[in-house]
Formats: sequence, C-alpha cells, structure tokens
Amino acid sequence: MVYHLGDGRWWDADAGRCRDGWGLRIRIAAEADILGRARRTRVVLAAAHRDHDTSNNADANLAAFCQRCHMIHDRPEHQRRRWRTLLRRKALGDLFGGPYV
Repeated sequence: MVYHLGDGRWWDADAGRCRDGWGLRIRIAAEADILGRARRTRVVLAAAHRDHDTSNNADANLAAFCQRCHMIHDRPEHQRRRWRTLLRRKALGDLFGGPYV
C-alpha cells in the first residue's frame, strides 16, 4: 500500500519522508495537511526488462517496477514499435492497394 497525493508525490514510510514521482526526496511545507489529502493505493509490481529484450531473463536485466514506472521505462520502446507498426501497415496498403489500417 502506498500513500500518495495523486500528483506523483508519495510517502516513504521506511525513510519517514515524502518522495517525488522519480523517488527523489522532497520537502513539503509543515503546514500542509498531508494526511488529509493523501490517498491509499495498492501497488502491484511488474517485472521489467531493462534492455527491452524479453529473451534476456538474466537477473541483472530484470527489475521490479510499479505500473507507472514500468510504463515510463517502456515509453521509448512503445513509441518505436508504434511507428514501426504504422509504417508496416502503410507499406501493406501501398503494396495491395488497400486501406492503411
């Protein structure tokens, strides 16, 4: 369970302080009503491949990320695949005279 403010800031109970969306320590004004605004969320960890190669299952290549961090980590790879898929569909449409979809 993670206590967070909904904008990427969350409470690190082990360290006793707040952290930002990247895990860096941050300061929040003492007068801020943190407990009144904090929400509790159940976080499920996912295994991520650091080099985006799903056949490389070495321990050093695997990391446990929350869903948000996993998506941030995979964003460049998802963009690359999206462009590749779009270009492939367009090429098939040109080849067979069909739609680009």
